[in-house]
Amino acid sequence: MTIEARRGHAVPMTDSHLAQVNIGRIVAPLDSPELADFVALQPEINALADQSPGFVWRMVDADGMDATGIRPAGNDALLLFNCSVWESVEALQRFTYHSDHLRVLSRRREWFRRMTEAHQALWWIPAGHRPTVDEAMERIAMLRENGPGPQAFTFRAPYPAPSEAARL
Repeated sequence: MTIEARRGHAVPMTDSHLAQVNIGRIVAPLDSPELADFVALQPEINALADQSPGFVWRMVDADGMDATGIRPAGNDALLLFNCSVWESVEALQRFTYHSDHLRVLSRRREWFRRMTEAHQALWWIPAGHRPTVDEAMERIAMLRENGPGPQAFTFRAPYPAPSEAARL
């Protein structure tokens, strides 16, 4: 499957951007009545992300609308994947918890099974880099194996962006 990128509005050039990945196991297939509201809300929430301050990019599948066709674990049709890039932790937090995204997030138990392992990871990338599915899944694995650290962290335990001096 070809993975295409969707770019948001122009963003200021900085040395680092924040990548995020989240996965979830849906309670039924995407075309089921149980997921109808979730599927119907996808275009609205993706448009909201695309227009949010600090948004840089999000991964989309071959249809170019969302990432629901990406299968990070082979043919597991019930495991959904989402990966995006933001200017900062604060920008992603504003979108996640202080926009209409929260209305959809509050309904997640209707559509997703509770996961006991880490299902979201954040990490810093060089500006302009676009994470791959494998890279994103590796960050979730790092978080599961090692807990939060500079290579994979969470909103609850964020790490600062690497400074230019540290990179030199």
